[in-house]
Amino acid sequence: MPFPDEPNTVAVLDYQPQWRADFESLAGKLRDALGDHAGAIDHVGSTSVPGLAAKDCVDIQVRVTTIDEARYVGLFAAIGFRCRPEPWNRVEISGRQECRKLVFAPPPGARRCNVHLRAEGGPNARFALLFRDYLRADETARHAWGAFKQRLALSVPDLPGYGQIKAAATEVLMTAAERWATETGWEPADQAPTVA
Repeated sequence: MPFPDEPNTVAVLDYQPQWRADFESLAGKLRDALGDHAGAIDHVGSTSVPGLAAKDCVDIQVRVTTIDEARYVGLFAAIGFRCRPEPWNRVEISGRQECRKLVFAPPPGARRCNVHLRAEGGPNARFALLFRDYLRADETARHAWGAFKQRLALSVPDLPGYGQIKAAATEVLMTAAERWATETGWEPADQAPTVA
């Protein structure tokens, strides 16, 4: 469930060019706060794909060497970010492997975002980059995925229900993404300390 100051309903908007600038602003703040503790800072999720409909919530992936919860909770808290308490905040399954992660919400009243802290080279970090790059590359998949999410949000506007249905559909989408990755020789971006 979201924090009390966050909406519990879903609205999927047409692509907003401002999302890129919002990511860049947030990434700059994170880079300043985390310094050498962060590797790459990636714009991921649907707002990172030009032309794709999305919830107005910017997803950011920070790739780190190891998930040191005490260190990162403290660093994020220093800039007002809150560690999400939901079960999916600590562990996710990706590539049939259990992967540690942390997810942070912004301070109350700040621009909506989720900051996903994942280990560099982990299957879940790769998953986020593949999702983004596949949908950037495949116009048919991008339009179909956006239309699906818009219809789903109209039918199931509560966040937990929407998320549960979307998670199952994402597995189908990622099967096509993996096929695309094999056919094109796609590899995830390296660990360079960049903003992408």
